[in-house]
Amino acid sequence: MDSVIQERINVWLNGDYDAETKNIITEFQKSNPDELADAFYRNLEFGTGGLRGLMGVGTNRVNKYTIGMATQGFANYLKKTYGNEEIKLAIAHDSRNNSRFFAETTANVFAANGFKVYLFEALRPTPELSFAIRYLGCKAGVVCTASHNPKEYNGYKAYWNDGGQLVPPHDKNVINEVEAIQNVTDVKWSGGEANITIIGKELDEAYMNMVHDLSVYPDVIAKQHDLKIVYTPIHGTGIMLVPQVLSKFGFTNVTVVDEQSTPDGNFPTVVYPNPEESETMSIGLNKAKVLNADILLGTDPDADRVGIGVKNHKGEWVLMNGNQTAVLAFAYMIEARKAKGIAHSNDMVISTVVTTEMINQVAKQNNVGCYNVLTGFKWIAEKIKELEGKENYIIGGEESFGLMIGDQIRDKDAVSAVAIMCEMAAYEKNQGKTLFDKMIELYIQYGFYYESLISITKKGMNGQKEIADMMQGYRNNPPQQINHSAVVTLLDYELQMGKNLITGETWDIQLPKSNVLQFITADGSKISARPSGTEPKIKFYFSVNTTLESKEAFDSKQLELIERINGIISSMGLK
Repeated sequence: MDSVIQERINVWLNGDYDAETKNIITEFQKSNPDELADAFYRNLEFGTGGLRGLMGVGTNRVNKYTIGMATQGFANYLKKTYGNEEIKLAIAHDSRNNSRFFAETTANVFAANGFKVYLFEALRPTPELSFAIRYLGCKAGVVCTASHNPKEYNGYKAYWNDGGQLVPPHDKNVINEVEAIQNVTDVKWSGGEANITIIGKELDEAYMNMVHDLSVYPDVIAKQHDLKIVYTPIHGTGIMLVPQVLSKFGFTNVTVVDEQSTPDGNFPTVVYPNPEESETMSIGLNKAKVLNADILLGTDPDADRVGIGVKNHKGEWVLMNGNQTAVLAFAYMIEARKAKGIAHSNDMVISTVVTTEMINQVAKQNNVGCYNVLTGFKWIAEKIKELEGKENYIIGGEESFGLMIGDQIRDKDAVSAVAIMCEMAAYEKNQGKTLFDKMIELYIQYGFYYESLISITKKGMNGQKEIADMMQGYRNNPPQQINHSAVVTLLDYELQMGKNLITGETWDIQLPKSNVLQFITADGSKISARPSGTEPKIKFYFSVNTTLESKEAFDSKQLELIERINGIISSMGLK
């Protein structure tokens, strides 16, 4: 075994670690040395969003010790930043195995450092944590979750005083402080329990009232209160608040998918607890068909992502992708506010660079400002903070099934998204239409944009290197053609530079550095490559567009766009 790995193992075997941990290491030495090597070959990286990884023993796993050391590093940075000011934090967790234990560990370490800690009494949606930070006047917050990852994973998302995840300079500064914790003896594990306050119902009420205030057409809901809604929390935290919020909005015909209603970190009915996956939504979809429902909605374990299902123009149930969901939500909030006379001249919305360009068109044609930021809701939160007092934020979102409606939270929020999506469905039903009918109308009005996504995982010790090599290859030798269309523009967000590949002209990209590449072709296709910051994964985003003259032409035009995307994937060798 590599000497560096062996030295890390020896530190755990001989250090101040519990007996059970040491016994597991000893057993792995005999039975599974390869797994042991993977568990110790590196320190689990505290990235710009926090920690995420497999649970288990080792420096490269999520466990009590890696959580505790990360928390101590975060605590040290908070002390340096705020000095003698009172430091308050809020802490939440999802339904995953060990999440409560990790949340309590986090609370104990912060409390032992002299901070006032608000710990939720039980599992809660991640967006409620973002809300709680602002509501309680906290300096920071943490939620223990691995979002939509498989059951073997857990994680730790770190938040700043605005309720958004860490952005520069705080993200890198916290990382430096975390990396400076070299030993578990550097961690203050206990002694401050009196500094912990348990919170729950009061925050729930305040949060649900905030969500209710987002409603634009309560009068329409009153007419369509019996809209047939099917909802699945996919064994996660959504069950704590989504049914109550829908009731508060006035909906009276909500069916929760029984098989997925109980919080369970083993996610027994799904492989991936992710509403982006059709398999994950299949039980809910069947229920919606049986009940002849109007809309199906599903939220991931920490209730920050939402997936929706609706009947299409042929009466068949289909799942909308994240871009379609975002376009529907953006268009509704913009158009409904205008129709109600509550729009402001300085209204603005925020999208991300890998999300559909259709959002820009919707905003432009309605004279609403639209900003495009890097992937991740922390950048949406940062843009809101930058423009606070100057422009009026309405909605933000990205293709990964995330929406953030209103500025009282600063992270994606599936609880409010579910409520607004149901209000939208009620609004369309009141006019004798479905959300799919509305989607087609939007395509006719703003242009038919169609998107798809491929995610490639490279596991093991070499996974990250393979992904890095792939990106470097694209960077050094960008393709000249993709699917028989010339690549005319290269956008390199790592180098913060755009380049016209025909004329050679270059320009600066006014966004923070990010390892993202985009190729734009002569036919208007956009291809984006982005490695994940938390997993050994690279994502390719494909966007194509055309015009749609009529509802009758939808099927043929959609087929044309699907074939274009398939051609792009094939020409890039990604199949």
